[in-house]
Amino acid sequence: MDDSRTEDVISLVNSMFKVSKFTKETYTLEFKIENHDFKSKFEDLARRLQDINYLGKLERIENENYIIIQKFPPRKKRKWLSSPWIPRVLFVVVVVFVLTDGFYRTIGVNAIPNVDIGKPQEMAVIYTLSLLGILGIHELGHMIAAKIHRLKTTWPYFIPGIPVFGFLPTFGALIIPKGPMISRKILFDVAIAGPVAGLVIAIIVSLYGAYTAPVMGPDVALQLYEESNLIEFSFGEPLFLTGSLSLFGKGGPENEVILTPVLWAAWIGFFITFLNLMPAWQLDGGHMARTFFGAKWHRYSTYGSLIVLALIGFEFAAIMIYFLSRRGLSAIPLDDISPISKNRKLAYLGIIVLAVLCIPIPENICMPFSRGICIF
Repeated sequence: MDDSRTEDVISLVNSMFKVSKFTKETYTLEFKIENHDFKSKFEDLARRLQDINYLGKLERIENENYIIIQKFPPRKKRKWLSSPWIPRVLFVVVVVFVLTDGFYRTIGVNAIPNVDIGKPQEMAVIYTLSLLGILGIHELGHMIAAKIHRLKTTWPYFIPGIPVFGFLPTFGALIIPKGPMISRKILFDVAIAGPVAGLVIAIIVSLYGAYTAPVMGPDVALQLYEESNLIEFSFGEPLFLTGSLSLFGKGGPENEVILTPVLWAAWIGFFITFLNLMPAWQLDGGHMARTFFGAKWHRYSTYGSLIVLALIGFEFAAIMIYFLSRRGLSAIPLDDISPISKNRKLAYLGIIVLAVLCIPIPENICMPFSRGICIF
């Protein structure tokens, strides 16, 4: 590798690290380093290299640490993705879809005899604030963590769903990093921040939804079932939602809870959090699993996640993740050898617990906790 910047790069590495061996290849510069405290130094080096259009990787070869540097590979620019209007247009479309979905869901709930949860226009706004609040704070968590680690990202791209007649009015949102992940620490921190932030809002929404949800006795509900005025909710119930309803005395088999738009927003929030925390593909949980277990076990955990999704009745999500994962399993940090701190290991154990609490458990699995949740 030879260009006008090569000597500057060599001088930069030598000024920051104790280099015991240097090799200049056709496309790379390879430095064998003796430093043991290379973690923070490499993060600084990687950022400085990116500023001059170089890519640095930290690798362990035959129990020795090497820094491998090369020119940034040419990137295909997608003009439509780079346009600042695309995230804004998508957000407006999603807002319209969610408002529409909330409006007609409210009309459906109010059509149940002796049930009135409010004006459709007002409930549509509350529903939209609840659902997009969960998704928006989720993405904001990612963005704040990325900013702390000086990682540039795009604005969130909200993905429209199918309102009214569809399962979800939005399929969530995503942000795209504008540069590579420097270390496993950064990959983990950015990945964990989103689901935790969004989950806090989902819990708040579920508490409000549980507090305001109408309840009817089993005898009345049975009659409405027979008249086809009620349909049993069959997508499973997260333990977080069970706890919220029980907190307001609406738990147990003696109560039939009406699934209001706000409760539905909470359910979507828990489901999206559960999905994101799964150790699969490029989901947030997949990035965390890649951080701790490496590429090989991350591949196995992806397949295991697909099996879990199929077992609880979400075969479509499993199929979608499977085909997407064939394009690449996860981000590869430039520093893939530095150890992970004890606090992050403990945090990951907490993530596993949160994922379990967000699982939409099918009724045939959770009979001891089951209660009737009804939809119109």
